[in-house]
Amino acid sequence: MKFAFIAKHRGIWPAEWLCEALGVSRGGFYAWLTRPRSQRSRSDEDVGAKVRASFLGSDRTYGARRVWHDLLAEGVRCGLHRIERLMRQQALKARPRRRRLPPDLGERQRRRSQRARSQLRSPRSQPQMDR
Repeated sequence: MKFAFIAKHRGIWPAEWLCEALGVSRGGFYAWLTRPRSQRSRSDEDVGAKVRASFLGSDRTYGARRVWHDLLAEGVRCGLHRIERLMRQQALKARPRRRRLPPDLGERQRRRSQRARSQLRSPRSQPQMDR
């Protein structure tokens, strides 16, 4: 994480200052830059793309457990905690299910009944018949 921070901010401050402030060696930072990415991080990227596709395919309603079952059905072998971590990193959060209808305070019905009563009292509301 320190090396990633240095890589992100070395355009603003010199890498030497950042390495000294974070307590890492400059040589270690430059070795980290040239080192190839690990197999695990490459795998995380692939699984993360599948997690995102499953999540968006569910219209953002699936949580980690359902996404995990989707990936298992596709043949991707991974654990539930890995799916949870990848969803957290991508800020994928399922929409909560509505447990019940919102409470009706009766204001709409009261207004509607008042409007209906006022229309019954007014002479305009009765149709006039020609004879």
